[in-house]
Amino acid sequence: MTPTRFRQILAALEWRQRGLARILDRPEGTVRQWARGAVRIPEDVAAWLEAIMALPMPRKERLTGA
Repeated sequence: MTPTRFRQILAALEWRQRGLARILDRPEGTVRQWARGAVRIPEDVAAWLEAIMALPMPRKERLTGA
């Protein structure tokens, strides 16, 4: 996964690097390095993010007065 694709996915999901670091239990600095391309994004992280992007977005449920 390229750093550009990594940043695109985070933007599409409206996730911040800090939040992803917490989710993955990784240092924020590491996630920032992935986004800059200073460190290669691990294959398992890349595959997981791509899998999330492949899922259909959940539909908003309409509130009813019932």
